[in-house]
Amino acid sequence: MYDIEKIRKDFPILSGEINGKPNTFLDSAASAQKPKAVIDKMMQIYSNEYSNVHRGSYFLSEEITSEYEKSRSIVRKFLNAHKDSEIVFTRNATEAINLVASTWGRKFLTKIDEVLISEAEHHANLVPWQMLRDEIGFELKIFKINDDGSFNHDEYCKLLNGRTRLVAVTGMSNVLGTVFPLKQMIEDAHNVGAKVLVDGCQYVVHNQVDVQDLGCDFLVFSGHKTYGPTGIGVLYGRQELLEAMPPYQFGGDMVNVVTYQSTTFDVPPARFEAGTPAIVQAIGLGTALEYMMSLGMDNIHSHEAEITSYMRSRLQEIKGVTEVGTAENKGGVFAIDVDGIHPQDLAFVLDKEGVAVRVGHHCAAPLVRRMGYENLARASLGLYSDKTDVNRFIAALQKAQTFF
Repeated sequence: MYDIEKIRKDFPILSGEINGKPNTFLDSAASAQKPKAVIDKMMQIYSNEYSNVHRGSYFLSEEITSEYEKSRSIVRKFLNAHKDSEIVFTRNATEAINLVASTWGRKFLTKIDEVLISEAEHHANLVPWQMLRDEIGFELKIFKINDDGSFNHDEYCKLLNGRTRLVAVTGMSNVLGTVFPLKQMIEDAHNVGAKVLVDGCQYVVHNQVDVQDLGCDFLVFSGHKTYGPTGIGVLYGRQELLEAMPPYQFGGDMVNVVTYQSTTFDVPPARFEAGTPAIVQAIGLGTALEYMMSLGMDNIHSHEAEITSYMRSRLQEIKGVTEVGTAENKGGVFAIDVDGIHPQDLAFVLDKEGVAVRVGHHCAAPLVRRMGYENLARASLGLYSDKTDVNRFIAALQKAQTFF
């Protein structure tokens, strides 16, 4: 049973107040709150167990190395990857995408190739490919989505061809909440010989993920969106691809033999983890993923689907409010426009009511403009969100309408 009241008590910040009102946190798509288990684990390490990893021949170093590598195993389990060595720790998902672009992309893409992305991409899965395109000269193609924000299979397949070397696509839009049919997309891409990178930042938070079943070649996500700390992200890559990729950064802990004349490099994942890593953050991420798995990803998905449906029905009750992105297959991310109220003014009023939402282009400016706007307010749900949060949000929206 999914006990939402008990789960909310696991997140200390949710019991607080904002401007004298209950904390109604609806910005989980940007960065989710942290359960006490993660906070306590990180405090415990800093207080009693901290040391550097991998090379220390003493108790603390050996113990924390074991914890650090255990977290890698937890990530492998969370994604159902084949091997721990297919999990690379990065600073965040943005760095993970840049890593693939800078290593696999520079080595394997040529000026006769094409990279295919969607109109729904976050800047982190657009800008790196633009920069690499300008350097190498390949063609960057962008397939259209429907006006309601839903996936358009015909438009996707229209641009897939024998020159497509890579498809880089979000699993779930951080603006519209649209969930893309990844398994079918990956199969289509593989049929023309393309590799597939999935930006899983939103997708893995709300859905059970099995990279072996999906068949993707790369998948990235960020720790801070999966109820873990900032400063830690994940790149999953198929073993044979990682082994064929050159290093991303150079320094300690990613080398094999170093002389004054030359250097050889370690095998993955060490090859891609130069320098002292985000040790405590990686362990905190492992704890967060264990927390999610203890609740059950299917249970989380079912709960969020219920709250998402409730939010959609409540929004439809209010005149003058437009939900931007109404795809049938949609997660708990709601971009809205309110007649006569600038998103920043709306957020100001909501904040006075203790309701936290995000405003702007949400690091997806081309997508927001494609939908017909320059700025949007966005409310996003997490595993701790409940109908009371939705009701407070709706009441605050109605109050804002009386001011303008």
